[in-house]
Amino acid sequence: MKTIVASYDRAVAVISGRIPESLMLLFMRVVLAGIFWRSGQTKLAEGSWFQISDSAYYLFETEYSGVPLPSHFAAVMATVSEHLFPVLLVFGLFTRAAALALLGMTMVIQIFVYPDAWWTEHSLWVAMQLALIVRGAGAISLDHLLARKRAA
Repeated sequence: MKTIVASYDRAVAVISGRIPESLMLLFMRVVLAGIFWRSGQTKLAEGSWFQISDSAYYLFETEYSGVPLPSHFAAVMATVSEHLFPVLLVFGLFTRAAALALLGMTMVIQIFVYPDAWWTEHSLWVAMQLALIVRGAGAISLDHLLARKRAA
């Protein structure tokens, strides 16, 4: 029994190390960024670099009308957020702030737009956001690089 426990403890030490954790956090950042980036892309006019489509404005006036912000402002803020924060996540720059901003956005979506989506989607997004807020970006990030420069 001691051999099994010792083997288990060694395995836990290996997978709890800095590199495995950093790879997991990188994966989590990319997955979360992908979710919001793809949503942001649906709000852009086809063929434009960054022009919000009329259909996006329409969605915020109708289907997303429960959001307690002016619809035009909400459409712009959501589109900008769904492009800016995913880029920050992928690079691991200001990761905790980006994850916190997306957490706020997720809660607005949950409360005012799709209240039935908690168990199907939003709880998973929140779990990833909370992990990034608590753990940060990991060693494979610009946050880590900047922290090392500050410490030097």
